[in-house]
Amino acid sequence: MSTLTALARARAAHDGRAVPIAAVRHVHLSDEPFVLIPLMQAGEAAAPLAVLAGTDRDDAHLLVVGQPRNRDQRFAFLTDFARLLIPYVEQRRARTETVEATKNHEEWQRCTDAPQLILPNTGGVDALRLLGRSARFRTPDGPYPVDPLVPLLGRHLTWFAEDRAAMPGSSVCLALTAVLGQHWATGQSALEDQHLPALLGWIDPPADMTGAEAALRAEDPDLVPPAGPVTDPAFDTGVLAPLVRAQEEARAADDQRAIAKAEEELRSALGAQLRQTWETVWRAIDVLRTLPAAASDELRWQVDRGRFTDFVTGVEEGAPPQPKRPSAVAAARRLADLEAAQQSYDRSQAIDDPLVLARYRVGGEAFSGRITFVDAERQEIKGKRAWPRPLVLLHTEDDVILRPGVKLASPSRVNQTVRLRAVRPLEGSGFEVELELQSGMGRGKTPEEGSLPVVGEERCYATFLAEQRGMRPELPETDQTPWTHGGPPWPYVPRAEEQAEDWH
Repeated sequence: MSTLTALARARAAHDGRAVPIAAVRHVHLSDEPFVLIPLMQAGEAAAPLAVLAGTDRDDAHLLVVGQPRNRDQRFAFLTDFARLLIPYVEQRRARTETVEATKNHEEWQRCTDAPQLILPNTGGVDALRLLGRSARFRTPDGPYPVDPLVPLLGRHLTWFAEDRAAMPGSSVCLALTAVLGQHWATGQSALEDQHLPALLGWIDPPADMTGAEAALRAEDPDLVPPAGPVTDPAFDTGVLAPLVRAQEEARAADDQRAIAKAEEELRSALGAQLRQTWETVWRAIDVLRTLPAAASDELRWQVDRGRFTDFVTGVEEGAPPQPKRPSAVAAARRLADLEAAQQSYDRSQAIDDPLVLARYRVGGEAFSGRITFVDAERQEIKGKRAWPRPLVLLHTEDDVILRPGVKLASPSRVNQTVRLRAVRPLEGSGFEVELELQSGMGRGKTPEEGSLPVVGEERCYATFLAEQRGMRPELPETDQTPWTHGGPPWPYVPRAEEQAEDWH
C-alpha cells in the first residue's frame, strides 16, 4: 500500500465514504458482459452448488445441483452451464478484422470483440479455475463419458480464470472486489474489502447512511447473503442441509411429487441467496461506468482480443487442453509475460491517471513543477558531430530525492529521455531541477518543433517511465528443454486417471 493510499483510507474513515484513488477507469467494461455468481458446497473444493449467470440484468439464469456429491448431477450441471457460456463466447468470434503485417508478425485475422466474465470476488475466479481443471480432461467416451460440451467448457474456464485473470491489464475475467479496490480507498481493512456488498457500501452508500454504517449492515448474513463462492454456515446447517436431505429421501422413496417439491424448494432457497448479489454486481458495474475509460483502455482490449483469437483458433485446430502443470519452458515464459505485463500496466496507469502518478510523487520516484528556462540551442560535441542536448530548468515544490545522472521521462512525452543534472534548494521553499534532454527531438541537428517544453508549462518527470521495458529472456524451444529442468516434456496423451480425477 502506498503512502497516498494509506492517507486516502484514513480520510475515508474520517469522512464516512470511500475516497477515489483513480481519476479514470483502468479496466475495460464490455457493452454486454457475462455476469457470473458461483456457489460451491462448503468443505468440497470443486463441488458446484449453484450458479446465477447471464448478460441481461433482468433475465438471470439459475442452475442448481441438487446433490453436489453426485457425479451425474455435477456433470449435468456443467453441461447446462456450457450451454449458457459457450454460445456467448462463440458470438464474440463471429466477426474479425485484418491486422497488418509487422516486422515480427505476419498479417492475421483478429476478433473484433472478446468475451468478458464479471464475478463478485477473487474467490469466484478461483472457483471457476477449479471447475475448469475438473472438466477440461473429460471425454465423451471411455469409462466416465460426459457431454462433449463439458471438456470444451473446462478449457474456456481455465483460459478465463487461470490464463487471463492473473494477467495484469487483462479485462476478460474481472473480480469486482479487486477492480473497485483499485479505484477507491475505503475506511476498512483490505481483508474486509473482499466482501463486495460492504465494499460497495463504502463507495455508494444509501442517502441516509455513512459508508461504515452501510458496510456494517452488509456484513449481516440475515440481511445480505454472502457474495460466494461459499455460503453462510448458518444457512448450510439450517436451510441447505435439510433441503438436500429431503430431496435424497424423496428419491429413495421414488416419490416424484416429493422430488419435484424438494427440488423447487432448493432452487428457491439458493435463488434467494444469489439474487441480492446479482443486483449488487450490476450496481457495482453501474458505479464503474461513471468513471471515464483510461486512454490506454482500447489498446489493452486489443491485446485481450488478440489473445482470445489465438485461444479459440488453437481449440479449433485441435490443440490439447491446458496441462495441469506447465513445462519448465512454458512456466518461464509465463513468468516473463506476467512481469512484462505488470510493468506495462503500471506505466500506462501512471501516464493516463494523475492520481496514480501522484503516488509516485509522494514516494520520491517522480516530481512535478513549472518550466522556468529552456536553452534550446545547447549541444554536445562528439567527434565531428554535434548532438542537440537542450537544457531545462524546472521549479518544483516536491521533495526531489533523486541523484544526479538518473534518467527520467514525462507522461506528456514518454519517448523522450531526460537526464537529471542537478537539484538546488531555493530560498523560501522548493527546488530548482536542472534537466538535460537526450532523445525524442527528431534526427536533425536542431530539435523538431514542439519537441521541447516551453517556459511556464507544467510538467512531471518520473524515473520508472524512463526504464527500459522488460524483454523476454532467451529461452530454448520446448523440445530443447535441458535435462536439468526435466528434459523435453512428453506429448499429451489422455490418461484414464484424468477421467477419475478428484475434484480438488
